[in-house]
Amino acid sequence: MIASEAGASSLKDVAGTIVLVGAGKMGSAMLDGWIALGLAPSRVAVIEPQPSAEISALAARGLKLNPAPRAVADPAVTVIAVKPQSAAEVVPAVAPLVGPSTVVVSIMAGQRLASLERALPAGSAVVRTMPNTPAAIGRGITVAVANARVSAPQRDLAQRLLAAIGAVEWVDDEGLLDAVTAVSGSGPAYVFLLAEALAQAGAAAGLPADLAERLARATVAGSGELLHRSPLDAATLRRNVTSPGGTTEAALALLMGKDGLGPVMQQAVAAATRRSRELAG
Repeated sequence: MIASEAGASSLKDVAGTIVLVGAGKMGSAMLDGWIALGLAPSRVAVIEPQPSAEISALAARGLKLNPAPRAVADPAVTVIAVKPQSAAEVVPAVAPLVGPSTVVVSIMAGQRLASLERALPAGSAVVRTMPNTPAAIGRGITVAVANARVSAPQRDLAQRLLAAIGAVEWVDDEGLLDAVTAVSGSGPAYVFLLAEALAQAGAAAGLPADLAERLARATVAGSGELLHRSPLDAATLRRNVTSPGGTTEAALALLMGKDGLGPVMQQAVAAATRRSRELAG
């Protein structure tokens, strides 16, 4: 089963402490989203050996920066937002920040629920997620899967925290996370490559390189926003741009051919999915 849950709600009423382990780009984006939704800095504890100036400034507003585990009262959620290469060292160290009622939310790529459960206290409620980089501007999408110990209120709290950086989708089958990683996790790189290739093609067609870059950037960004706002699906929007016998149709004859973008994208997503499985072990 796949469930879609969207829409960020106020976090002013969150009880307990939200612990953020790792405040790099993704962790900081989440923290910014939480505070924008009304979560008081005093409700947050951040474990980060190299805090940014912004996070250090929040400490003056009550945020607990690198507190001793015993100083963290009633951790409602512990979010692990470190690089997956650090998991073996960091996850066991997080154990003191996981109480009987704590839900652990991992945004580490490739770290399966089973491996997280082994490193955390027995019986821990764990949610594994895959966000993507547009989270930095609140336009990400995160796919989440929960273990059997996550209660309905814990899932709701995880949903509310994740929604601070964009849309949220829930799945029951953890095996889908490898394909999710290949589509939405890696997907922003594919879109950036499209903009890069379009600019290069424009320059090859005779446009000044800087103009081609601006045209490609604005076209990809604007088309993405139109896709975001429109109730129409991508195929319909594509057809709406394509006049019979026109310039777009001439280009699409190549891009939609047997060796075109569709087959290449399927191969690319399949390759990324295989690599995700390999990295997870």
